[in-house]
Amino acid sequence: MSLSQVEKSLVNIEGHVVIQDADSGEVLAKRRNAIHFENISIALANLLANQGAHSIVNMKYGNGGTTIDGLGAITYKSPNTDSISSELFNETYSKSVDSAVVEHTVGNTYSDVVLTSTLDYTEPNDQDAEDTSTDLNGDYIFDEIALYSGDSNMLTHVIFHPVQKSANRKIQIVYTLRIRTTYSEV
Repeated sequence: MSLSQVEKSLVNIEGHVVIQDADSGEVLAKRRNAIHFENISIALANLLANQGAHSIVNMKYGNGGTTIDGLGAITYKSPNTDSISSELFNETYSKSVDSAVVEHTVGNTYSDVVLTSTLDYTEPNDQDAEDTSTDLNGDYIFDEIALYSGDSNMLTHVIFHPVQKSANRKIQIVYTLRIRTTYSEV
């Protein structure tokens, strides 16, 4: 996948109801349900934004997502989301998410989880004083970020042009996940 492509996951929620006699097991009614797409998108977004084992709580930073040749040409690796135990290519820093809020406009079948993490002037404590690196290989020259749940599972991974974090620069990362539900004939 190239960086210009947008990766989308599909959310499919189905349900059905079975009403039966508790003693005999006779099925009295059996029916598929309807999904309220707007409300289910809000519910899913809130699950990711709120506290709990599967909510997003941590943003990890790394410098293993790109390679740069002698002429300065950048090659981007594909995001590392192939297995349940996926990790950053080279994690160099980690921080709890400062805030996670759900944004929703009435009538839409999607909701956004907006996560913010700010790396203040003093973070990381062993960073360079100035953003003057020429080799783009330092620990805090980030080219990958991943979101992790409270149970330490990677949920997303993004690779981008290297950005140096140094003491003369405060960086804020605003990471938005859009939860969209749609109708599909089964």
